[in-house]
Amino acid sequence: MKKPIIGISSNVFELEKGLFAGYKRAYVDISYINAVINAGGVPHLLPLNEHEEIIEEFVKNVDGIVLTGGADVFPLLYGEEPKEKLGEIFPERDKFDSLLIRFAMAYKKPILGICRGMQIINVECGGSLYQDLSYNENIAIKHFQKARSHTPTHSINVASNSFLTDIYPEGVGFINSYHHQIVNQLAPGFVVTAKSADGAIEAIENISDDTFVIGVQWHPEMMAVNDEAAQKLFKKFINEVNSRKKY
Repeated sequence: MKKPIIGISSNVFELEKGLFAGYKRAYVDISYINAVINAGGVPHLLPLNEHEEIIEEFVKNVDGIVLTGGADVFPLLYGEEPKEKLGEIFPERDKFDSLLIRFAMAYKKPILGICRGMQIINVECGGSLYQDLSYNENIAIKHFQKARSHTPTHSINVASNSFLTDIYPEGVGFINSYHHQIVNQLAPGFVVTAKSADGAIEAIENISDDTFVIGVQWHPEMMAVNDEAAQKLFKKFINEVNSRKKY
């Protein structure tokens, strides 16, 4: 069996100083690459662009998609004006990721959304976000940690009978956290599969014979260097990609 090809959505980095100031480069954090390799997949970077036919070809030529973290999702996409605490936005990235999601679902390719990746999945599929944690009065724990990236800093409660259940068999997990936005209205067709102690939605999924879309609000690719649960998450996703792959 050939190893599955996993498309990883990339970002754009603009050099600020030196001879090439203003020069833009496509990039992705290497932790995503290593997590996919160590889980048995072949990482394939998908450079950000606005050409629908190119993005469709990306999706057709990979077996699964990982949507990476990044800037805030543009709130007009879910019918809200920008609020004071909205962070940096990148509308071109919104369009790119939305098209990846749309084509992946059309071609029945599994999707794993991480942090912003989960948020853009929820928005593209008809849900909404809190533009900042402070706009939800129930939030009471720290969701943007001041600790090393692989360090878990808060707990999650995991639903039974979900993708995450056998990864966290006790029903409780410990994760890292680097976000200031969370899911508000859940997209139709999705279910919540994990929450933090203050009720923030930490994982969602939409799984059927024709659809496999999961999202996690934390960064398992950062934790995968030494965390068994994070490693299992990627391995289980790769196995799912393999089982749904068309040969």
